[in-house]
Amino acid sequence: MTEAIHRLIEQYGLVAVFLGCVAEGESAAILGGFFAHQQIFVLWQAFLAAFLGAFAGDTFFFTLGRSFADHPYVVGLRKRPGFRRAYRLLNTHPNIFVLTNRYVYGMRLVGGIAAGLSTVSVPRFVILNAISSAVWAALFGTVGYVFGLGAERMVGQAFARHERLLIALAVGLGVAILAWLVAHHFARRERVKDASDDQANR
Repeated sequence: MTEAIHRLIEQYGLVAVFLGCVAEGESAAILGGFFAHQQIFVLWQAFLAAFLGAFAGDTFFFTLGRSFADHPYVVGLRKRPGFRRAYRLLNTHPNIFVLTNRYVYGMRLVGGIAAGLSTVSVPRFVILNAISSAVWAALFGTVGYVFGLGAERMVGQAFARHERLLIALAVGLGVAILAWLVAHHFARRERVKDASDDQANR
């Protein structure tokens, strides 16, 4: 069974990293770095897949905001918690916002829509988003790589040979659950903040 999982990861692992990073998933980039440490694929390939996924995801939502502002899906996204705050920050500090929005879990999607609706030009967004995505991919990919190195040192080479895939998948699931809990917490805080702002503006 482990061999079958190994073959699947070799064949589709980079695609999974890419797709995971299109969504709001640090866990995908971390797993990419971990599997690169286990020599399932090359580290630069893991970084590239994470970078392309992050860049494509943010660019997609920017394009939605810029070209389909009145689409029902975009209108619904504009009602999500945090959108108004993201839009205010964009108007105040556009460069800093685009560079750092990807690092705020739960805000990337609405941040991309907000950027598309703002006055930030397409070339400016593309350049800043490329820088942000590259740093993000390198950061979380390195976290996964260092985790693999630390795991081998703690439990030895036997772990690296026989149990690494199952442990890595368990870690990825744990990271995903933790990220969801954090995002849910911050989304709840944003809803409370937005409700307070609405009452203050009335």
